[in-house]
Amino acid sequence: MSSEHEPISGPEPADLFAARRQKLAALRAAGIDPFPHAFKNVEPISRVRTAHDELAAGEETAVGHRVAGRLAARRGQGRMAFLDLVDRSGRIQLQARIDELGADGMRSLLDLDLGDLIGVDGTALRTRRGELTLRVTSYVLLAKSLRPPPDKHHGLADVETRHRHRELDLIANEQTRAAFVTRARTISAIRRYLDGEGFIEVETPVLQPLYGGAAARPFTTHHNALGRELYLRIATELYLKRLIVGGLERVYELGKDFRNEGLSPKHNPEFTMLEWYEAYADYLDIADRLEQMLRTVVDSIDYHGPVDFRSPWRRQTLREAIRAETSVDIGAATDREALAEAMRARGLSVPDEDSWPQLVDELLSKYVEPRLVQPTVLLDYPEELSPLAKRHRNEPGLVERFEAFAGGVEIANAFTELNDPDDQRRRFEQQRALAAAGDEEAQPYDEAFIQALEQGMPPTGGIGVGIDRLVMIFTGQRSIREVVLFPAMRD
Repeated sequence: MSSEHEPISGPEPADLFAARRQKLAALRAAGIDPFPHAFKNVEPISRVRTAHDELAAGEETAVGHRVAGRLAARRGQGRMAFLDLVDRSGRIQLQARIDELGADGMRSLLDLDLGDLIGVDGTALRTRRGELTLRVTSYVLLAKSLRPPPDKHHGLADVETRHRHRELDLIANEQTRAAFVTRARTISAIRRYLDGEGFIEVETPVLQPLYGGAAARPFTTHHNALGRELYLRIATELYLKRLIVGGLERVYELGKDFRNEGLSPKHNPEFTMLEWYEAYADYLDIADRLEQMLRTVVDSIDYHGPVDFRSPWRRQTLREAIRAETSVDIGAATDREALAEAMRARGLSVPDEDSWPQLVDELLSKYVEPRLVQPTVLLDYPEELSPLAKRHRNEPGLVERFEAFAGGVEIANAFTELNDPDDQRRRFEQQRALAAAGDEEAQPYDEAFIQALEQGMPPTGGIGVGIDRLVMIFTGQRSIREVVLFPAMRD
């Protein structure tokens, strides 16, 4: 009799794919369907394990369970063998015995390949070594795997393969499966919070006749039937604010945005954003709600990482934060040349083509943002950086805007929303001038949005929250590609 942990010996076939094809043909020739239609009443493996937490080593039960998953390991042969079965929720050991399955059944089970999907009925026991196990009473092949799984000892380490073939990554790496379960739970927790606060979830166009709501270059496409150019949205903001004008008062959208920009550890051209807008609120109300929401989320997903979302967040003005890290005072250097001179005087690089707003963003993104590990809200931005935000009620030249940072990355951007149509028209004109001067990320003039504002929009607070970056923090990842199932890849 083989021990639980004795590996099956024997050479692997020279051509694994051909060998598995032969097994597939043999199954069909024997009248066995290698791809049956269903296997009902399956329990998650995690539930089976939980049901027998108190089972003592060496104890057996008559409790039956039905599980299904991928065959991940196999030990022993002859009259008894042990196999590992894996599903989304975890792994469980199977015990196969010839006196239970018969000689033919035992032989057929051991002839299965690693990676095959099987369904199993069995009774629970705990081995003398303390491993929860199902003694197999019956089994069925659910899908024949024609390609071998990644090496079980080394996993799948090649980053390029992991990102191009995420299915292999999910098969091989438990931490990858856990990361995307965390992502799903994060999104569900956000929805529960906002729904509970009286927000309604809406959907706005992905294909837009005019992009807007952010500083970014769009993807362009052509609609044949309409005979016009359209853009993949870069943000949902302008449409959502039109819904506020229409009286919906509290709305949110969770969906994909698209920006035709470079790749980086924190940028993917297709990404997931949450935006919400709340009538009769300002940016400070939104900051409070963001803190409250993320406290609820981290409790829901049981996050206990190094970033502390539960404690009160630090708050600081943008001007203070830049001055503290660089000794450059953007409030004193209010034109491009003055700011460039102040930066050079402190040994900081000054890209020749950057405008004043772009230089401010350079100071923020290069020298401030990476240092903001614990949750921080930076308040009160220059008007030139924020064409959709309302002017500050007390500080000339500033707008009521904040950005939130955690883990060294920006996670949110929020405004007291600009609802004066004449002021919005002036801001769009300023953006038009920046575009004429070569700024490819300036926002286009949107007359339809201005006409919506002319109907009257109540005082409103709004925010965009980067879901991918939040999940990066919750899962301890340093690259956005690790939290996007199918990231954009070069040829």
